[in-house]
Amino acid sequence: MSLNTEEQQRNEMADLEVVTKLLEIYDQTFLAEYLNQLPNNRWTRETINRWVKGKAAPSLTHSEYLHLLKLFPEPKVTPDTCDFRFIDLFAGIGGIRKGFEEQGGLCVFTSEWNKFAVRTYKANYACDNEYHRFNEDIRDVTLSADPSVSDEKAYEHIDSVIPDHDVLLAGFPCQPFSIAGVSKKNALGVKHGFECDTQGTLFFDVARIIAAKRPPAFVLENVKNLKSHDRGKTFKVIMKALDELGYEVADANHEGPNDPRIIDGAHWVPQHRERIVLVGFRRDLNIHQGFTLRDLKKPSKATAPKLGDILEPEVDNKYILTPNLWEYLFNYAKKHQEKGNGFGFGLVGPNDRARTLSARYYKDGSEILVDRGFDASKPFDDPQNVANRPRRLTPLECSRLMGFSTPNGSEFVIPVSDTQAYKQFGNSVVVPVFRAIAELIKPRLSTLKVTNRDVDTTSQKRVA
Repeated sequence: MSLNTEEQQRNEMADLEVVTKLLEIYDQTFLAEYLNQLPNNRWTRETINRWVKGKAAPSLTHSEYLHLLKLFPEPKVTPDTCDFRFIDLFAGIGGIRKGFEEQGGLCVFTSEWNKFAVRTYKANYACDNEYHRFNEDIRDVTLSADPSVSDEKAYEHIDSVIPDHDVLLAGFPCQPFSIAGVSKKNALGVKHGFECDTQGTLFFDVARIIAAKRPPAFVLENVKNLKSHDRGKTFKVIMKALDELGYEVADANHEGPNDPRIIDGAHWVPQHRERIVLVGFRRDLNIHQGFTLRDLKKPSKATAPKLGDILEPEVDNKYILTPNLWEYLFNYAKKHQEKGNGFGFGLVGPNDRARTLSARYYKDGSEILVDRGFDASKPFDDPQNVANRPRRLTPLECSRLMGFSTPNGSEFVIPVSDTQAYKQFGNSVVVPVFRAIAELIKPRLSTLKVTNRDVDTTSQKRVA
C-alpha cells in the first residue's frame, strides 16, 4: 500500500481514537512534546485539548500518526507463540504479569481499578488487541456487589466475560473475614462453602472466578502477615475455600519456620521484601504431585545486585531531603532509640540491602535513604552533615529495586507523578520472583493439551 493510499484510508476518527487512547496513559503536555520531536511541529497542550473536546478538527500527518503508534507497547507474546495463557487480577502495575510474560505466558484478561495504576499498566503492556480484555472494578465481573444475583447467574456472567486460561494470577488485598452472619444464605439456612465464608471480601471475587472458570492453576500473592492476620482466621478461611474448590495448594501442610511459601525478594534484588505466595493446581488434573516451592530457583543473596548497582550517577536535587525534614527524621529516630524502640530511618550505602519499599515512601522516604556522606561522629548540624543530607530513591531506582527495569536500565515506562510512582512500586511485587515461579509452574502446564482441558467439572463448580 502506498503512503498516499494509507493517508487516505486513515480518517479523522482513527486520529481521534489513537489520541484518546493515549490520553488514558499520558497527559496532553506529554503528547504535545512527543509530537514536537518531529521536525517543524508546533503542538501544544491546548490544541490537543481542544481537539479531544470537539472544538477543533483532527489533523495528524501520517508521520505524526505513526509516531504516536510507537507509544503503544508491542505484544511480548502472541496466541501463536505463547506457552500458556493467564489472567491478571488486582493487577496493580503488572509485576506478576511481567514475570509470567517473560516465561512465555499470554495475558488474556486484566482487572485493575486504580486509575493511576491503569495508566502505568497500559504504558507497559499490550492491552488493546483482540485477545485481551481490560476490566476495572472486579465486582462488575463477579456481580458480587448485587446480593440479589444468584450464584448460577454470577458464574454464567464470569464465564462469558473472562476468556479461558491456564493460570489465574491475583495479588488480592487482605481483608478480615467475618465467618458468621455475612451472608443472606446463612439466614436462609443455605450454606455454599466459600460463597458463605468469604462473602464481602475481595478474596470472594477471586474464589468466584476460580469456581466459574476452573483454571488448571492459580498463583495468589499477599503480604507475609496474611498467615497471622486476624489471629490466623483469614488464612484458615482462604485455605479451606481453596480446598473446597478442588485445588491442591503447594506446601499447604508446612508447619514451623522456613515456610517455602514465604519468599524474600532479596535473593534477586537489593531489598528485603517477604511475600506469601500460594500456588494451587486443580486436583482432578493430577499435575500437582511433587510440586513444592522449595524447588524455586533462588540466586544466592550474595550474587544479587547491591544497592549501588541500581543507583543513578546523578539525580535532581529535589530528591535530597530538605534540612527541616532531615532534622525531624534524625531527632525522631534518636528519641525512639533512647526509649529502646529501635525505630528510625534506614540509611543505606552502595553495598547495602535496603528495607522493604512501602507505598508510603512518597511521604518522607524514611525506610530507604541513600547515604551521601553523613558522618555520625560529627554533630548533626555540622555544615558538612547538613550539606551531605541523604536523599530518596528516584522512581527509576525504585523500578530497578523492584526488578521492573534491569539494574542499569530504564525499560519500564513511568507515565505518572513521582508520588503515584512511589505508591505503585511500594504496592507491587519483585518481578524476578514471579519469573522464577512461572518457570517452576510452566512444565506442569505443558503436560496439558487444551486450555481448561475438556474435563467435566460441572459438579465441582458448586460447593455443597
